[in-house]
Amino acid sequence: MSEHDEHSSFIKTPKQLIIVVLLSFLVPILGIVLLVQLVIDRPTADPSALTPESVAARIHPVGRVVFADSPEAAREGAAPSAPAPAAVAQSGPPDGKKIFEGTCIACHGTGVAGAPKFGDKAAWAPRIATGMDTLLNVALHGKGAMPPKGGNAALSEADIRATIEYMVSHSK
Repeated sequence: MSEHDEHSSFIKTPKQLIIVVLLSFLVPILGIVLLVQLVIDRPTADPSALTPESVAARIHPVGRVVFADSPEAAREGAAPSAPAPAAVAQSGPPDGKKIFEGTCIACHGTGVAGAPKFGDKAAWAPRIATGMDTLLNVALHGKGAMPPKGGNAALSEADIRATIEYMVSHSK
């Protein structure tokens, strides 16, 4: 290799030289113009987008739980279905079947987390043998995965007792 080949330029013709010189001026100028446009032409926010109502509409939860007999369901026109746990606790004499269908069936209907299934005589026999007072104490204070009062703090002791009697009567 000769010395001349090692230091040769990629610009071979005057046309290439003119193009490189023009691009060396135009590319930085174009970059500066684009940056200025980015700063000057910033989109402005809609003033109504910052009102509390607009913010609340954008960040509201995707879903929610509504009990069928609650006042909220009535406002939304929902059809009544199973009784809400709180509504059951406030209605006259305790009805074990309604309370079971509104609160307890979620676990005792399917046997979730080891809960004895409704009507399963083999699963209920050892529990029934402990006596009503023990069953009532467990239901009131919770045990294992079962929360106190089956997760419905609005239930009274009489409500819990009626529900246990209903469940036991179908498991003997």
